[in-house]
Amino acid sequence: MKKSELALGIARIPVDIFMILLAFLAAYNLRTVTNLIPGIALELDLTQFPSLNEYLLFALKAAGLLIVIFVINGMYSFKSSVTKSKELGRVIVLSTTWIMLIIAFFFLTRTFPFSRLALGYAWILTIVFLSAGRLIIRTIQYTLLKAGIGRRRIIFIGANRVSDELNGYFSKNLEFVVLGVVTDVPDLEKAIKEKNVEEIIQTKSDLSDADAKKILEFCREHHILYHFVPDLVQVQRTNIEISSPVGIPLISLKPTPLDGWGRVVKRIFDIFGSIIGLIILSPIFLITAIAIKLDSKGTVIYKYLDDGSHVKRVGEHGKLFNFYKFRSMYPNTHNLRYTELADMNKRAGTPMVKIKNDPRVTRVGKFIRKTSIDELPQLWNVLKGDMSLVGPRPHLPEEVEKYKKHHKFALAIKPGLTGLAQIEGRSDLDFEQEIQLDTYYIEKWSLWLDIKIIFKTFLFLLRNKAANDV
Repeated sequence: MKKSELALGIARIPVDIFMILLAFLAAYNLRTVTNLIPGIALELDLTQFPSLNEYLLFALKAAGLLIVIFVINGMYSFKSSVTKSKELGRVIVLSTTWIMLIIAFFFLTRTFPFSRLALGYAWILTIVFLSAGRLIIRTIQYTLLKAGIGRRRIIFIGANRVSDELNGYFSKNLEFVVLGVVTDVPDLEKAIKEKNVEEIIQTKSDLSDADAKKILEFCREHHILYHFVPDLVQVQRTNIEISSPVGIPLISLKPTPLDGWGRVVKRIFDIFGSIIGLIILSPIFLITAIAIKLDSKGTVIYKYLDDGSHVKRVGEHGKLFNFYKFRSMYPNTHNLRYTELADMNKRAGTPMVKIKNDPRVTRVGKFIRKTSIDELPQLWNVLKGDMSLVGPRPHLPEEVEKYKKHHKFALAIKPGLTGLAQIEGRSDLDFEQEIQLDTYYIEKWSLWLDIKIIFKTFLFLLRNKAANDV
């Protein structure tokens, strides 16, 4: 998902809340005008008016209710295809439903508000202000799209009538850049590499099983969103209701639930979790730093390789980031894993390196590795946004270079401080098993799954069953 699309999607919530509160504030002041309608005097008893603070508290509760109604009705979907007129129509209908619920509550509890007229003003002004806010966001989005920011680059597989119809629609839509049509897999691979394709729409229904599998693997490897037009008979048979702006069924295969609000929720969880972790574990940070300095020469944080370059790991979509760990080895011994110690590698034949009884590890290093204390500085990586609390473990660039195509799916999300592989066997697993667990996590992510993995990680460490990890 584009960053601009994500930012504007999130912005709708605070903008809506601001507009609702502004509408209530305007209604409060408007009610004090007794001659609003010429020739009609509106009675006003200021002694019955609540204080401004009390009124704003009521307005905040009412705003919360309307936001919940909007959430339930999909008003904060990131990739909504609703037109401007339909969105404004939904604002009117849902706002009217909201005000009727408030009136019903007051009627049933017989705690009528201080001014029914003020509530009526608030309803009308809420519709007006919310509509204005939504139009402002759409205007900002339109301006960004006109400037080429946030447009999704798509390509079609299959030259047929369906492709022509969809091409006509997407070509007129500012959100997309249609890069062309290809008819076979080799042309697709060439176009993706040359044109920076971000999404694929398959309309060709006679692909062989081998070609279909190859396309799916290619999309997973390069983190490309895959859509396809299903066989209409199969759609009818499975009783799936699918629609598109031009009446053609279009199914999207999302590689992970970590898109849209899932991504936002996970990031919020990471920020709070990393801050809490850094605060609670600060005494362990201090004790570990002192122990490392007393045990051997060198820096406390392992951040530089033997050649003086910064320690890097491969993150989401192959992006490199600075990686932090407590130093557990003697200085200038990292490259020995590829020379003098290469024959001791327990994971020979895989991208990973694992050395049993590693002579490079210090006395303190053995303890902090066994207890995973050496990984704690990565909480800073989580707070920065390079990593997540839970996800596939980050690997070295030279290790990722040896990945097979299906291994690269593990780079679809941010790497994690812990993950399924860490609680299901850690370094005792072979690399293919680790990739299978990472793939399962990416495809089945949920916040509850993250919580369970973190809880099981704590239990795993408390039982002292963690193995050494390079």
